[in-house]
Amino acid sequence: MSALPAPRITEQRPRRWGAWLQRPAVRLAAATAVAAMAAVALPPAAIAATGDAAPPLQPGTRQALRIVTLAPHATELVYAAGGGDFLVGTVSSSDFPDAARALPRVGDGILLNQERLILLEPTHILAWRRFGAAVPAEALADTLGAHMVYLAPHTLRDIPAAIRRLGTFLGTQTRAGPAAGTLERRIEALERRYSERAPVTVFIEAGHLPLYTIGNDPLLNDALRICGAVNIYGQSAIAAPRVPVESVLVHDPQLLVAPAHEAHAALQIRHRWAKYGLQAAQRGHVHIADPDALFRPGPRLVDATEALCAAIDAARTDR
Repeated sequence: MSALPAPRITEQRPRRWGAWLQRPAVRLAAATAVAAMAAVALPPAAIAATGDAAPPLQPGTRQALRIVTLAPHATELVYAAGGGDFLVGTVSSSDFPDAARALPRVGDGILLNQERLILLEPTHILAWRRFGAAVPAEALADTLGAHMVYLAPHTLRDIPAAIRRLGTFLGTQTRAGPAAGTLERRIEALERRYSERAPVTVFIEAGHLPLYTIGNDPLLNDALRICGAVNIYGQSAIAAPRVPVESVLVHDPQLLVAPAHEAHAALQIRHRWAKYGLQAAQRGHVHIADPDALFRPGPRLVDATEALCAAIDAARTDR
């Protein structure tokens, strides 16, 4: 495996299992759960790169790079580093930036179309963790002469660090450096403003019926820490635990965070939790976040964190 960046850097009940699995929140929960199991079952070297910078490219090799990404955040990181021209394939969920929509697809991140991957002749395959499509891709890497690289940020600062390292690897430092620097300054500003304020308890709804939340996820919990907040399930043994409504009510979080694309979702979610008796919902402290920005460990997580910090501060001031 390559030594590229490694900061570690997861409605109603549907009738069919296949349709249920396609729901974004359920796919998140399934992905994080499988990743957690992989982390237990596999040696650390098989899960993430070492974090050492990749060896510098030799003259004349940049044009030969052919990168396939198996996770949408990896696609976003490559574009942020100025390496979009090196991308030759990705997965169906890679939809940002707009240029990513035109890339050939090699699966959905869980299932891999091995024939398409072979035809694309990648030199590097970028994934999140060793599960889903990454497992057969890793088995094919030696045959293809490709390097497997795992990009899994553990902290918010690992995201700009990954952009810098990708820029070094791709020879695009003039674009990657400023992009990473901007993100670093934004993260530092958030931490200076919020991290020392009175802590606010937060519940993140990752899926409804059944109810899933974000648990022991270092990256999202680091974002909450920067905002001066605490995840009520942050000490859970797994990254995406299933929890009963009664447990959430007992914890009585000051802010409810729920991912949704639809503008009307905030009112629906607030009404549902207000009926349950959650005080945060009754007081209007419901933050609706773009799930692609909040749950992808890429550059847009900084945008999502800025909005999250503002919602947390509003709940802090009210209570």
